[in-house]
Amino acid sequence: MGEYNIREPYTFDRVIRIIFSAVAAVAVLFLINYLKGALLPFFVACLIAYMLEPIVRWNKRWTHLRGRFIPVVLTLIETCGAIAIFLALFIPYFISETSTMADILKKYATTQIDIPYISRNIHDFIRDNVDFNTVTRYLSKDQWSSLAKEALASGWSFLSSSVAFVVGAVSWLVVLLYLIFIMIDYERLMLSFRQLVPQTHRHRVFHIFDDIKNAMNRYFRGQFVIAFTVGVLFSIGFLIIGLPMGVILGLFIGMLNMVPYLQLISLPVTAVLCIVGSVSTGESFWLIFWESMTVYVVVQCIQDLFLTPKIMGKAMGLNPAIILLSLSVWGSLLGFLGLIIALPLTTLILSYYDLYVIQRVRRKQLLHELHKREEADKG
Repeated sequence: MGEYNIREPYTFDRVIRIIFSAVAAVAVLFLINYLKGALLPFFVACLIAYMLEPIVRWNKRWTHLRGRFIPVVLTLIETCGAIAIFLALFIPYFISETSTMADILKKYATTQIDIPYISRNIHDFIRDNVDFNTVTRYLSKDQWSSLAKEALASGWSFLSSSVAFVVGAVSWLVVLLYLIFIMIDYERLMLSFRQLVPQTHRHRVFHIFDDIKNAMNRYFRGQFVIAFTVGVLFSIGFLIIGLPMGVILGLFIGMLNMVPYLQLISLPVTAVLCIVGSVSTGESFWLIFWESMTVYVVVQCIQDLFLTPKIMGKAMGLNPAIILLSLSVWGSLLGFLGLIIALPLTTLILSYYDLYVIQRVRRKQLLHELHKREEADKG
């Protein structure tokens, strides 16, 4: 670049604008943090409405209706029905599986096993640091029944004596009301937000909004579908090989997959379950372990070769490290509200930096190269 300076001089006006922008950003974050109790129901409703919007559009096409009220009602009924069916199937399995796991842990605590290539010190360390009697007591059916009775008893006294329950119920009612109103007027609200932007700034602002929209589509919609599918595939795979707590572990891995490749931290848990499973079935630990690793490899191949290209397309999303960092930072600053708005805010910052810093530098570099070529042609 020679002696050409691509940076703008820091004039008094520019410094004042930078300071004003920084103060405004801090003030907005402070205001959001101060009002997060009131804003949380609204943002939760916005996120749920955003996730359910494709289903509303599908119901609208299926019913051939111009209005959105009936498709919204159908979407809410379908969603509640799907959740009810899932809970009806999952809760009995969960109680049965935890009871079985309690029996397996009792057997593991009293059984001396020798696994080739694995030191017995590992088993001694697990037995010395885990109170299996307490764990099995909490996993038993009797304990679950007593916990349910205590929860009902305490819940009734809480209902009759505490205002906090009423406040919580009202908060969820507010979320439901927000959700219905947002879903019915979703398209009109999106159009209104765009019309609020002044005509002179629409090109730049819409460019940033499109970046946020694409990131939201990739993460909240695309990654959710991928994570749910991966969780189901892991559950089926672990169920086939007979891994203890296989369905629960599979769904847990699917939840971890909301941040890409975070499911790898489940490998130690899987290894421990393989050790416990080898005691209960009498099979070789290495056989169960490599069967589990085969499930990991197969599901990962399905995810990388089929699910991600079909659902996400070729567009690149945020780096998994950036996603994890943004969730940690915004969650620490704003709590649960920060987890909801972490990705939009991070995308906004990155898009703003790309539009006003990176692209501006590139334009200046291009102008400088054109200027040098013109001088070379004149010479």
